[in-house]
Amino acid sequence: MADILVVDDEPAARTTLAILLRKRGHRVAQAEGARSAAKAMAEMAFDLVVTDLRMPDGDGLAVLRAARAHCPEATVILLTAYAGWESAKEAMRLGAFDYFEKGNEPDEFLHRVDRALEEKGLRRENENLRRQVRERYSLPGIIAHSKEMQQVLDLVMRVAPTDATVLIQGESGTGKEVIAKAIHHAGPQATGPFVAVNCGALPEALLESEIFGHVKGAFTGATVHKKGLFEEAHGGTFFLDEIGDMPLSLQVKFLRALQESEVRRVGSNQAMSVDVRVLAATNHDLPQLMRQGKFREDLYYRLNVIPIVLPPLRQRREDISALAEHFLGRFGRKQGRELRLSEAAVGRLLAYPWPGNVRELENAMERAAVLARSDSVGVDDLPPDISGGVPPGPAPVLPREQTLAEVERAHILQTLERCGWNHSRAAETLGIGRTSLWRKLKEYQIDERT
Repeated sequence: MADILVVDDEPAARTTLAILLRKRGHRVAQAEGARSAAKAMAEMAFDLVVTDLRMPDGDGLAVLRAARAHCPEATVILLTAYAGWESAKEAMRLGAFDYFEKGNEPDEFLHRVDRALEEKGLRRENENLRRQVRERYSLPGIIAHSKEMQQVLDLVMRVAPTDATVLIQGESGTGKEVIAKAIHHAGPQATGPFVAVNCGALPEALLESEIFGHVKGAFTGATVHKKGLFEEAHGGTFFLDEIGDMPLSLQVKFLRALQESEVRRVGSNQAMSVDVRVLAATNHDLPQLMRQGKFREDLYYRLNVIPIVLPPLRQRREDISALAEHFLGRFGRKQGRELRLSEAAVGRLLAYPWPGNVRELENAMERAAVLARSDSVGVDDLPPDISGGVPPGPAPVLPREQTLAEVERAHILQTLERCGWNHSRAAETLGIGRTSLWRKLKEYQIDERT
C-alpha cells in the first residue's frame, strides 16, 4: 500500500485513475493543478505522484520541481498526449521515473505504477543496507577498550578523511578488512563502492584478470569483455587483502596503475583512467619479503604511506569479553534469544591465546549461540580447544624458552589432530581461511607425517 497523489485538471480523468489505484489497495489524494499539488505535497509525504503534463496553472515539470522540494523520495510518473512527448523526455532527464500516454490500457498504467513503487522499494532497501553497513563499520561500531586499539582508531580517524594510501598490517583474523571498511565509510569515497580482492586466494593469471579485467580473445576462455575490480572501484575504494601474496610479475603492473591512476585490461593497449583510493593489508613481514626478493621495494613504499598495525587479540585482552558479548548478542538475536556469558566462560575466553584472533572469537560465539542449552553460555558451550584447554583465570605466562611461534605451531597441530587432519574443519576451528592455514603449515613445516 502506497500514498499516491494524482494531479490532473480534468475531474473525470483524475477520478478514474484514483478509482483504479484505490482498487489496487493504495491511498489516493487528488489535486486539480500544479499549485494545489504543491500545497498537498507540502502538507503530506507521498510515495508516488502521477501528474498530467499540461495544465492551465502549470505543467508537469512544475509538479516535478515541487515534488523534489517537498517529497524528495517520491517517484513521479507523467501523463502525456503524443504532442507532449518531448517535454516528457525532458522531465525524465530531470528525474521523473516514467511517462505514460493517455488513452492506453489501464492495465499498462497499473503495471507502470507497480514498477515505479517496486523501484522505490528497492532504493529504500538499498539505503537501509548501506546504513547498516555504515553503522557496523563506523568507528563508534568498532569495539576498542584497550589502549592498543584506541591508538589504532585514533590513527584511523586522522587518515580516513584524506585520500592517502594505507597499508594495514596484522595477523590473520585481527580485523584488517573491518578497519579498511571503516576508513572507506569515514572518508570522501563513502558514497562510492568498496571493492575487495584477496591476492592469496587466486592463481596469478586469474588474479590479473580479476584486478585489471580483460578484452574478448585475450586468452582461451575470454569470450567477452570483462571489467576489472580496479575499474569497478572507480569513485570508491579498492582493498587488496594479503598484498604480500601478489606475484612479482603482477606487482609491476599494479605499481604502474597506482602511479598513473589508469589501468589496461589484459590483451588491450588502451589505458582507462580510474579515480580510486587504494587500501592494502597483509599478515606478512613485507620488509623480510623484500630482502628475499619476493616483494618489490618501490611498491612497498608506494603502499606504506600510512602504516596501521593491528595488535593480535592476545595483546588486547581488555577487548575480549566486550567483543564476545557483542558477537554473542548478534548471533543470539538471530535466533530470538538474549544470551549472556557465564563468569566461568569469560574466564576461559580470557585465558585462551586466540591464534585465530577476532575471527576465531566470532566463530566461537556463533557456535555457542547455536549450541547453548540455556540463555547463560557456560564453559561446555565453548569449542573444545577453548573449554578443555587452559583453566580459568589470568592469562598464563609462557615459559621463557618457548616462543610464540612454538605455541602457535603446537596449537595448530593439536587442532589438526582433533579434526582428523581435515584442513577445512581445522581452518574453521582456528578461525582462519584455508589459504592462511596452508601458509602456516608451510611456515612451520607441518605435514601428515609430522
